[in-house]
Amino acid sequence: MQKANPSPQRGLFLIVAVIAVVLAVVLFVFLRPKPTAADPAAGARFVFGSPSAKVTIVDFSNYLCPHCADHALRNVPEIFRDYVDTGKVRYIFRDFPFTGQDNVIRAGEAAACAADANRYRDYHEVLFRAQQLWGGLSGAALDQFFIDLASQLGIPAGPFAECLRSGSKRAGVLADRDLTTQLALRGTPTFFVNGQLFDDGYVPYEKWKERIENALAGKTSAPSQGGESTPAPKQP
Repeated sequence: MQKANPSPQRGLFLIVAVIAVVLAVVLFVFLRPKPTAADPAAGARFVFGSPSAKVTIVDFSNYLCPHCADHALRNVPEIFRDYVDTGKVRYIFRDFPFTGQDNVIRAGEAAACAADANRYRDYHEVLFRAQQLWGGLSGAALDQFFIDLASQLGIPAGPFAECLRSGSKRAGVLADRDLTTQLALRGTPTFFVNGQLFDDGYVPYEKWKERIENALAGKTSAPSQGGESTPAPKQP
């Protein structure tokens, strides 16, 4: 007895089924949502300058990093004078505490409390100037130092102390730290200029002028050689 030949309809069905599977795979690959890279400016709390500025700088710093102090005390005032205050640059400050640095997290909270009194930049700067004075403190002694520092700047001690004790600013500091993990940042200070990463640490103001002028002209800049940074400890 001869075997019956497969019907033409069955063969056509198999071909259509194979085509449908292939098409489904292709559509899945090309139409599925693409993972988006973390935005270094997303959710920023401390933003200075014109929203319409052509250049945005995002500054990730650690309050006990000496090279961050160099940038904060030497470069930031110049950048603000020449570019932020003239409407050319929008400048964003973000916290980058390292693992185990509870005092740096607390310093970030204190700076955020100072921001409630519109004194963020002043407090940010004085934290760097006083690194050696508070770096070894913890607990109540650390909090009292930060409260006294606020008083020296003319920030009302009562509201500042209550803000610090409440812990209401901690989530913002930790969100910044989480963002540094998403961005895979390796040390401080680290910067983004219109989205371009600069992880070469502290460089002199002349190099910053070159970076900013290039960004204003729509150009990119090569990372500097010989910059100074503090490496973040590797995650366990």
